[in-house]
Amino acid sequence: MHVKSALSRQQPPESSLLLSAACRFFINIKEVRKIRYDNKTGLYLPDRIRPQNKGYGDAGASWQKKSVKGFTAASGSPREDIDFHNATLRQRARMLYMAAPIATSAIKTNRTNVVGVGLKLKSRINREVLGLTPEQAEAWQNTTEREFSLWANNKRACDATGMNDFYGLQQLALISWLVSGDCIGVLKQYEPDKLRPYALRLHMIEADRIATPTDSGAIGAVLNMTTGRNPDTGNVIYDGVEIDGNGLVIAYHIRNTYPYEVGAPTTTWSRVIAYQEHTGLPNVVHITDSERADQYRGVSYLAQVIEPLLQLRRYTESELMAAVVESFFTAFIKTEAPTDDMPFNEVMDEPEEPRGPNEYHMGPGQINVMQPGEDVTFADPKRPAGGFDGFVTAISAQIGAALEIPADLLLKRFNASYSASRAALLEAWKSFKMRREWLANDLCRPVYEVWMSEAVARGRVIAPGFFTNPAIRAAYLECDWIGPSQGQLDPVKEITAEILACSEGFSTHAQSTIKLNGGQWDANVEQLARENEKLGGQEPDPHQTGTGGDDPDGEGDPNPHNPANARQRGLTAMRSLVLAEQIKQAVGGQGNEET
Repeated sequence: MHVKSALSRQQPPESSLLLSAACRFFINIKEVRKIRYDNKTGLYLPDRIRPQNKGYGDAGASWQKKSVKGFTAASGSPREDIDFHNATLRQRARMLYMAAPIATSAIKTNRTNVVGVGLKLKSRINREVLGLTPEQAEAWQNTTEREFSLWANNKRACDATGMNDFYGLQQLALISWLVSGDCIGVLKQYEPDKLRPYALRLHMIEADRIATPTDSGAIGAVLNMTTGRNPDTGNVIYDGVEIDGNGLVIAYHIRNTYPYEVGAPTTTWSRVIAYQEHTGLPNVVHITDSERADQYRGVSYLAQVIEPLLQLRRYTESELMAAVVESFFTAFIKTEAPTDDMPFNEVMDEPEEPRGPNEYHMGPGQINVMQPGEDVTFADPKRPAGGFDGFVTAISAQIGAALEIPADLLLKRFNASYSASRAALLEAWKSFKMRREWLANDLCRPVYEVWMSEAVARGRVIAPGFFTNPAIRAAYLECDWIGPSQGQLDPVKEITAEILACSEGFSTHAQSTIKLNGGQWDANVEQLARENEKLGGQEPDPHQTGTGGDDPDGEGDPNPHNPANARQRGLTAMRSLVLAEQIKQAVGGQGNEET
């Protein structure tokens, strides 16, 4: 009884609950009445809430600073920010590549330095895993490289269109990647013959043809809606790339025509699965680079600099036209006499083209007879402007910074000192090497794996365990793709540095040869041996043997290929360079450097 009465005392009466709820309701109504639109933040907030700037809110995210409060930036998912606008970016980037010299220079500079005449295969199998001796490994590598050249050097054997060899396809893939944002290569199988023993063919497809089918729910090109869904599998398609529920790319949708192509047949789509189901080998190689997670299509290399490139092109054309107009020596004759009898600019007795009453021509030595009462006035443009070169160089430097190409290399103008020019080249080569590795990973290595699988299956390359053991397979596939070298600004200094690096073990002869001229040290040694044999000289096995006999003057072995002699020459040359640099800085500093 006491427990029940205690519980009854703790529970408020029903009328009190109703009163409490009513009070809370009216309090909330009062709070709602206090909510007003805040002009500073652009939000509806209660009066008691006063936004305070904290962290980035007092910096780039501030809505109160005058410098940034009008900066309304909207960003969405990768398909909203990238896919919806890729068609426009591609058209503008292509137009600039075709019509703006700076854009053309940026693309072709990458092409020349990243690919050049082609990325050549250099097999470097893991002989420890395969249990091979150095001689056996070298023999296998030479055989494989020779067999791969049989396919790669023949444009009818490797290109589905028969237009390019494998190295030309590398250039094509790189240019298409940089201009359009990405491209794909479809791996096809053709019937082999006696001259072309491999069935593998590579067909490069431009970015425009990778598109979401119109029957997949996409609204179409009018609204740039590129997202759809495969009605058969239920998978989402992002701008032609089909992914599964885990976000894994499983297929590509390729149209047989280009968008808005004149005279094209009816557009149809082909669905190509990304990887073969029974072997796991790729059917498609996708050459691209990503800047955001969940991004499946690339962005043009020129995307961030389209506006300055366009404005710089317009400015250059305006200056050029003004200079051309100013160079004309054009005379205008004002007279009250009849203008029909003026003999100037007459050409024989041939009939002249009809001329409108207000039509006059300007050109070198042009003389125009004006009608009575007419006059002409010119501004004084003073072209070319004195600041034209400085302005173009400054804008080019900003464009080059965004594209990771120094202005000196972008404009092909090296007017700075040796140290500054070398620093610019070294910085540019960081990005060139990075893109070369990306191209090798996206194109060369996958194609090489498919080719190797066919070569082993056909018995043209002997690789025991290739299809049964993944570790052995990976050991056989290890390779490098060697492209053009960086080149030298001062060959004496740079070759001397490589000699010293080899003598001290910081670099190998093969690495230094690739770095200096992109060659192959083993091939150089063999060629030197043949040349020396024809000349009747000594065995020129450089850096491997020092047998040259004793110097008749008693100074020891004079052979320049002796490792000890090479090391001593390198040290002596390096000390001379260091002393010369110290003397130069002591006398005049950096200002006395060679230009």
